[in-house]
Amino acid sequence: MISLSPAAPRLAKLTALSVGVAFLVTACGGTSTPSSTETTTSASGISCPAPGAAPGSTAKAGAGGAVPPATTVTETPLKLGSLLPTTGSLSFLGPPEIAGVNLGIKEVNDAGGVLGKPVEVIHRDSGDTKTDIATQSTSALLGQGVSAIIGAASSGVSKTVINQITGAGVIQFSPANTSPDFTAWDDKGLYWRTAPSDVLQGKVLGNYMATCGAQTVGMIVLNDAYGTGLASNVKSAFEAAGGKVVAEELFNEGDSQFSSQVDKVIAAKPDAIALITFDQAKSIVPLMTGKGVKPTQMFLVDGNTSDYSKDFQAGTLKGAQGTIPGTFAKEAFKQKLLAIDPALKDYSYAGESYDAVNLIALATEAAKSTSGVEIAKQLKAVSESGEKCSDFASCVTLLRNGKDIDYDGQSGPVTFSDAGDPTEAYIGIYEYQDDNKYAPSKEEFGKL
Repeated sequence: MISLSPAAPRLAKLTALSVGVAFLVTACGGTSTPSSTETTTSASGISCPAPGAAPGSTAKAGAGGAVPPATTVTETPLKLGSLLPTTGSLSFLGPPEIAGVNLGIKEVNDAGGVLGKPVEVIHRDSGDTKTDIATQSTSALLGQGVSAIIGAASSGVSKTVINQITGAGVIQFSPANTSPDFTAWDDKGLYWRTAPSDVLQGKVLGNYMATCGAQTVGMIVLNDAYGTGLASNVKSAFEAAGGKVVAEELFNEGDSQFSSQVDKVIAAKPDAIALITFDQAKSIVPLMTGKGVKPTQMFLVDGNTSDYSKDFQAGTLKGAQGTIPGTFAKEAFKQKLLAIDPALKDYSYAGESYDAVNLIALATEAAKSTSGVEIAKQLKAVSESGEKCSDFASCVTLLRNGKDIDYDGQSGPVTFSDAGDPTEAYIGIYEYQDDNKYAPSKEEFGKL
């Protein structure tokens, strides 16, 4: 078993970030991305680098035969909870995350379940930081005896419940939290995530704007753990690349007026503007375009890179770009998700949610226990230094045959630090089309 270090070693994991860059072109539903000889125009005088090819995965998928029976059968079935947004400012992330969880549960149970019993899942809404929904949902989940809770999506929401969850000896496993604050949190080794810290997303976005030729950047930033943490890392990377942040305007969750922030940023005349928000972008973007800001000057992030086809007139966002942690969703994976939820339109963090289920299930098999504390001790072990595999059936087959495993999933490679953070990840860069939907453009791979 792997014993986890307390808070102090987590601080040590915030080390220098080295980023190896790989680009991937993906054709998507009739949209097009630039060829290898083209460049992408991001703003007047800004020209983003053209995509190229990305490295492939070597993980095995599929069990290649019947899954052997569990060597240990539990009396208490593994019970998971989800704390994901169906209301609030991140509600657009709820459907793909919930679909990812449900797909993971289905595949685990199709392979015979965990420790000889089907896995159970209970879904609850997380809401956002304007409400107390997350606390109520967490209390309900803990009252039903879950071993792990998958969520929340919002870093701000997770901060309101992390002590409640981990204090109860239950794993909190977020598929979407990116605040660097969690790396050093005193969580008793029970907080984990498949989304990389914004140390990585911030570095990628800051560097990317610089490679597009931007010398100055303005930022409109949500004043919470997610927004200010990501903005800090974007700023550091952009300035390290020789650029200058000429305006940084904050707003608070619940604000509905953004004219002041928009006016101040535009007055600074930046080459590019980073919008580090949630769904407030629906109000901010029209204010900016109404004052002459070109969509090709706009750079969005995972909190607001969404489908705006029903919100804006055609062409409003054409050429704007956004970053989302994780690899581009593969077509086969999308089809499996659509079988779970035919209404699905967005795939953000679906892979991370699916991977969270698989990693918890595999760690439970390795621990031979459904205790949250015991499962947590095995999460790092199933993510590294073994035979690579990429789904529950193939991985559990190896485990039950006495093999060490190294799970790499739909979100990309997963190797945990002692702090429960991914130590390597892809950041996808997406470009908006004329219909205000975003399409895959490039991927950048980095290590923490």
